[in-house]
Amino acid sequence: MSLRFISAEEAASFVKHGDNVGFSGFTHAGCPKVVPVEIAKRAEAEHAAGNPFRIGILTGASTGDSVDGALARAKAIAFRTPYQTNGDMRAAINGCELDYFDLHLSQLAQEIRYGFLGKIRVAIVEACAVSERGEIVPTIAVGITPTICRLADVVIVELNRRIPSGLRGLHDIYEPQDPPGRKEIPVYAVRDRIGTDCVRVDPEKIFVVETDRDGEGSDFAPVDGVTERIGNNVADFFVSEMKAGRIPSGFLPIQSGVGNIANAVLSSMGVNPDIPRFEVYTEVIQDAVLDMMRQGYIRFASGCSLTVSNNALHRFCGDLNFFESKLVLRPSEVSNNPGIARRLGIIALNTAIEVDIFGNVNSTHVNGTKMMNGIGGSGDFTRNSYLSVFLTPSTAKGGAISCIVPKVTHEDHNEHSVKIVVSEYGVADLRGKGPRRRAEEIIANCAHPDYRPLLHEYLNRGVKGHLPQDIYACYAFHHALRETGSMRNTDFAKYPQG
Repeated sequence: MSLRFISAEEAASFVKHGDNVGFSGFTHAGCPKVVPVEIAKRAEAEHAAGNPFRIGILTGASTGDSVDGALARAKAIAFRTPYQTNGDMRAAINGCELDYFDLHLSQLAQEIRYGFLGKIRVAIVEACAVSERGEIVPTIAVGITPTICRLADVVIVELNRRIPSGLRGLHDIYEPQDPPGRKEIPVYAVRDRIGTDCVRVDPEKIFVVETDRDGEGSDFAPVDGVTERIGNNVADFFVSEMKAGRIPSGFLPIQSGVGNIANAVLSSMGVNPDIPRFEVYTEVIQDAVLDMMRQGYIRFASGCSLTVSNNALHRFCGDLNFFESKLVLRPSEVSNNPGIARRLGIIALNTAIEVDIFGNVNSTHVNGTKMMNGIGGSGDFTRNSYLSVFLTPSTAKGGAISCIVPKVTHEDHNEHSVKIVVSEYGVADLRGKGPRRRAEEIIANCAHPDYRPLLHEYLNRGVKGHLPQDIYACYAFHHALRETGSMRNTDFAKYPQG
């Protein structure tokens, strides 16, 4: 059958109040950019007429402003999962305007297939090519695209002419079997390919909207002194582990989270002469990875998306011949699969909002109540990695807040999964250490010097038991911040000893 081309406004008319809608993309990469905006306009018009219009949104991870931002501002969202980074979406979540379900990214596609999250009626995906046979070639991210396209009643393809169709061959599309017949995902090396180069869909379901939209990726902030020192500390630690024989001389695949600290760490690893060329098995492939491939520091990268700035994207599209043999993009349930992480021996590098002195990590909630972004894929990798590393500056807000605290206000990763903590001041190795030794290690090596006396005071309050946690005083840091605007004014003396 011939492809059916429609306008973005016509495509938006397929979406009804109460629908669950699946979107392609993983971060801003690979997200649709025109149909969601038209859905937001429909929502605003329906609200103005006194009619309800709210939908459920399921995506690979966060999205660009054209999805999360536009729909949040239009108050068109009833339910959102699994991850977000948009300011308007964050405000709506923390204002309790919608129901947000934070979920490990590796789990979403299977939970959709299991029926846990309701029926996906419409899938809206960005592609660089689509055929009359129902072959859809994603752009620069995969996410949950194979699952939502297969299960949806209607598939709307935003055919983005800005992205070259020559991307075909970059993707490795694979859906695992569901229980009880599930077998292992047969990825045994970072370079292994196990699926197809496109998403195959019943062509009767497909409607095509042509677009010519640039990406929504902004440039990363330059590396500053703090992030550079964190990166150097990580690189030096890896070299010491190789010399001790705890990391193989040929090194291991790296998983790296999103952001400036992750870029700084990778850059420091690249320029360290004692770290060999290495491979990346991760969620997001950032600007630093592409640059390091050109420089010869990274041999191969497997990910779910190219989460890069627009400038980096344009250079990438102009240099496909160089990259086609050096990277692959997979669905999130493969890129983030816990079994593969454990099999390949991945070293996991993720950032924290705060770390407590006993090794627990908060990566989602500010002050324990305000959602920042979500857990993302950090849990997928942390629990199953060869070595889990968490990165954090020692302070925030100009030193008014210590990122090393007596007790995290929200716990995403507990002491059993966190092996290494790194700040600009040094490395805390928590392996094989009991609570008090972990605390001493973190205070001495990661806390800002201004906060070390307070943290030692807390640790030495004389609380009995295996875990010397004082439940009466553990939030003193956060109380001080609310009362005076700084954790420096913490006074443990006014809290009775627990």
